[in-house]
Amino acid sequence: MAPAALAGWGTDDQLAVLRLFAQGCETDPPLRQGAVPSPALPALCTKAAALFATGDVTQDAARRFFADNFTFWRIRPPGADRGFMTGYFEPEFEGSLTRSDAFPTPLYGRPTDLVTKMPGDDWQGLDPALTSARRTANGLAPFPDRGAIEEGALAGRGLEILWMRDPVDRFVLQVQGSGRIRLPDGKVTRLVYSGRNGHPYTSLGRELSRRESIPPEQMTMDKLIARLKADAGFARELIRLNRSFVFFARNDNLPTGSGPIGGAGLPLTPLRSVAVDRSLWPYGMPAWIETVIPDGKGGTEKLAQLVLAQDTGTAIIGPARIDLFVGSGAEAGHRAGLIRHPFDFVVLWPR
Repeated sequence: MAPAALAGWGTDDQLAVLRLFAQGCETDPPLRQGAVPSPALPALCTKAAALFATGDVTQDAARRFFADNFTFWRIRPPGADRGFMTGYFEPEFEGSLTRSDAFPTPLYGRPTDLVTKMPGDDWQGLDPALTSARRTANGLAPFPDRGAIEEGALAGRGLEILWMRDPVDRFVLQVQGSGRIRLPDGKVTRLVYSGRNGHPYTSLGRELSRRESIPPEQMTMDKLIARLKADAGFARELIRLNRSFVFFARNDNLPTGSGPIGGAGLPLTPLRSVAVDRSLWPYGMPAWIETVIPDGKGGTEKLAQLVLAQDTGTAIIGPARIDLFVGSGAEAGHRAGLIRHPFDFVVLWPR
């Protein structure tokens, strides 16, 4: 399709996206392995960087760059006309570098015996659904699931990197994949994704909707968290249904105003970075999205703009399924939890 046919193509701030694109498609290696890109894509990232190196780049030049170097393909999921979009954010919680009665819930760094499955790996004898495993003297074995970890499967290994108030805060952090922890002295430490135990992800929002007959369209992250916070025993039981468990690393070198690090290994930008199915789409891929989403204040906002595939997620599966990064903090979290909307998805593929 022709870019001029996209409503808003001529008014979107594509210069901002080109500047992000020029920072690179992904780091080497990325934080999480994605689909292998066409060689033309990283070459175009380099070409964009060269444009900025030679002088100022105008909005018109940015628009021409995308129109001249990419073909535009409308992506529809099987059996539907539009894709499906959710939102995610970088949460901030209180925590401590030492265990106490106020902060009893451990957050773990990546275990040294954790092996992440790479494209092409054939783990015979293991469940094909596993995306990570444990290296043992007798070969690979399933890594302990969430229940086993909460029962002490990792105890005594010195993997604790900090402590949180409760398992609900930890669960939210693991779902979002990054976060900020405000320590008792007021300092803030940043957390980045460092791996997962490889067990399948289970949506607790979907499970709560089923159990308590809440229409799925009315289930938000705010409602889920409130229900979990209200009953510690219920929260413990429900959270364990999600056998997936995420590990983190501290990164205190990120600037305060920088977004979290996505799967591509690059900082995320609110409303311009999206998570995609990493088995289908490469990092760095530009795309055009069009939809109407909640503004978080009782109204709505129309989005018709370029975004970049810079992240991925366990629940983001399918050709027209994305997760839109909304920002950092509680306000962004509230808004992200409201986004469950159909959208038009146009992929920009290198010529």
